Amino acid sequence: MDELEAFPHALSIARKQEVVRDHEIGLGPIQKSMGAWVFRDSVRMDGELQRLTWQIVDGFTSREVLRRLEQSLSRQESATRLFGCDGRACGSGSQWANRVFGQRLLYGRADDQSYRVYAVQTTGAEYRVLLYSGARSSDRQYLHLDILEVNPEVDEGRL
Repeated sequence: MDELEAFPHALSIARKQEVVRDHEIGLGPIQKSMGAWVFRDSVRMDGELQRLTWQIVDGFTSREVLRRLEQSLSRQESATRLFGCDGRACGSGSQWANRVFGQRLLYGRADDQSYRVYAVQTTGAEYRVLLYSGARSSDRQYLHLDILEVNPEVDEGRL
């Protein structure tokens, strides 16, 4: 996240922080099954969720910036990639934008979307980092980042 804050070609357009319970993280493409949109695979977690969205400007693409962030994550020994997809292999772009991230601006051409999920372990904390890039046009490129600090408490009796 610090890399994006320092990146002069990323304009912050939305940020939100909240405590979540049973937050669903997609570990597969989103697809329609029996009339409902679902992930092929997912996990639910509790914790503190930060949601950040940037518009990428000055001729840079959101996918290019996503790759830079991904390279930075992959250099960390504590980061493990759990899932990734590009283009139509991710599923419906409108569902990612609206249902998953609640950011309609992210919806764009299906071929221009990318999604990554990483598990990051630090001393005393565990995170899930989700990266999503989408492009509406060459001038309207967006990058979304979800950072979930996982709640280490295990509730007894939960399903």
